Amino acid sequence: MKTRKVLVVDDDAIVLESCRKVLEAEGYKATCAQSAREAIDILEMSYFDLMVMDIKMPEHDGIYLLGKVREKWPMDRWPELPVLVMTGFPTPETLKALRRSGARSFIAKPFTPDELAAAARKLLKRSESNETDESSGDR
Repeated sequence: MKTRKVLVVDDDAIVLESCRKVLEAEGYKATCAQSAREAIDILEMSYFDLMVMDIKMPEHDGIYLLGKVREKWPMDRWPELPVLVMTGFPTPETLKALRRSGARSFIAKPFTPDELAAAARKLLKRSESNETDESSGDR
């Protein structure tokens, strides 16, 4: 089984390092970005199986980043990148804006390592089952 690659985006270095440790302990290869701009640069150079991102970041927020990801990587070039959104501010307005941008999975800060690991596993499993469903129809 191939190692799944996860991009973690947060402006807080402590959160990045904590997420990296949790995800790598689960067997994933984690790459970290401290801004939306850095995440976009990394995404332009590498494929990822999952992105875990914060909403509140300076310069460009997570909604901006998610919009850029959906705009730049249409279905014909890259199947929809699963995104796990971390937020300390899960207001109805924020969640609605995120859903409009394509986010489907959320985790409230602060979260435990087990909660992060379980959310990542669930999203990757859902993504794998979608890939299997799509490839079986091509026979």
